[in-house]
Amino acid sequence: MENREFFYRRLHSLLGVVPIGIFLIQHLVVNHFAVYGPESFNKAAHFMHDLPFRIVLEIFIIFLPIIFHAVLGVYIVFVAKNNVSRYGFFRNWMFYLQRITGIITLVFIVWHVWETRVQIGMGTEELDYSLMENILANPVMFWFYVLGVVSTTFHFANGLWSFLVSWGITVTPRSQKIATYATLLVFLAVTYIGIRALFAFV
Repeated sequence: MENREFFYRRLHSLLGVVPIGIFLIQHLVVNHFAVYGPESFNKAAHFMHDLPFRIVLEIFIIFLPIIFHAVLGVYIVFVAKNNVSRYGFFRNWMFYLQRITGIITLVFIVWHVWETRVQIGMGTEELDYSLMENILANPVMFWFYVLGVVSTTFHFANGLWSFLVSWGITVTPRSQKIATYATLLVFLAVTYIGIRALFAFV
């Protein structure tokens, strides 16, 4: 039972970086094309939409990993306890915020998929610049998206730090300190890309 839980947690950590983390960065970069105008965003979005085997890729590289990561993540939220003796004050706050942002990110992703994929599948709108422009024209939804993007990028960046520790890549205090600064830069970079795209739509 312990070996199975160890395996599931390692898989949970791995999926958070590959492929989910890679998909997150790709998704934010595509959205960032909105900075250059509606035509640039529409071209980038349509290119991704027209990829060969898109549905298969989405199911096995995006949706199934996200579902596994989310379900196990919710379980971890309810059973996890802070470990002051191991990580200290700062890391315990990061540990705590990782769980909080995980829940916020899950709610945000479900809503975002509903607005931009499910409703489109029902034939209400087309996936283009105007769709996001209409969504973000509502101030409440705009700030909800800001919160969602920041929560998601923090969850990814802080999860990347945990991944490096869990997989034995950063084992010394010095390497973990360096990883802290590196993942902070990752957080700032991807957050900037995501937030700038949101402002471009409005």
